[in-house]
Amino acid sequence: MLVFAALLLAGCASEPLTVHHLPPQTPAADTAAAVALAASNPFQSAVSTKDGADTALLQAAAVPPMHTYDPWERINRFFYRFNTRFDEAIFLPVANNYQRLPAPLQAGVHNFFGNLAEPTTVINDVLQLQLHSGLRSLGRFIINSSIGIGGLFDVATRLRLQSSPTGFSATLGRWGLHPGPYLVIPILGPSTLRDGVGLLGDYGLAYGVNVADLYRGAKGYALWPIDVTDQRANTDFRYYASGSPFEYETTRFLYVHRELLEDEALHARTTPTVIDHKAPDAVSH
Repeated sequence: MLVFAALLLAGCASEPLTVHHLPPQTPAADTAAAVALAASNPFQSAVSTKDGADTALLQAAAVPPMHTYDPWERINRFFYRFNTRFDEAIFLPVANNYQRLPAPLQAGVHNFFGNLAEPTTVINDVLQLQLHSGLRSLGRFIINSSIGIGGLFDVATRLRLQSSPTGFSATLGRWGLHPGPYLVIPILGPSTLRDGVGLLGDYGLAYGVNVADLYRGAKGYALWPIDVTDQRANTDFRYYASGSPFEYETTRFLYVHRELLEDEALHARTTPTVIDHKAPDAVSH
């Protein structure tokens, strides 16, 4: 594993380092511009129908509020910009070199770490009272750990046991804990206070279960950078890719409201959804 990480870093050293010029940090001006934009009410766009009447496409009352609880905005903005620099200088070059590896090797690494997280998913499913999902995740772990050679091959998915990962943050949300204030975690990126606690909880569970003694000692230190590299390579998010002067606000809004929607779906989920594969409009995820 150490040789694997060294090869990735060696590939990064061969690439020229480019520094991205970030827009100046002007939160006061950004806030004033956002207020002016909201006052102009761009959501009251109208179209003319065939009879000449104007019909509003979207009423302002139907638009979710843009305000997001961010009491640590100053430090969050600092870490957001730090993450941008780190991502450009180190994280993305490593991930790009990782993606140059043969596809079967990448798939094996991705499957391995996905399988390693299944016991944590099982525990959280039980804590969420989602026993059906917990049994499915347990079955996936047993099948992929044995027939799938330690999780290198995702045999369970081919047997129609789909992956449904969950974590301690979702467990806290299942029992009514609000996501809390917005939080930017160094290196890891956008999050919330509940998600940060959830990460610690998931690590504690994984460390306690300690599958194949892989979470302690030198093995854990060697596997962790490979795991985060695989996650970054499979994440499409790019800092300042939108070119918007309000990227921090937009990212914050989308992240927090996505989590709120996931909470609503989690509370609404009582029984597993059965998809009729014979129906022409059935969509599988």
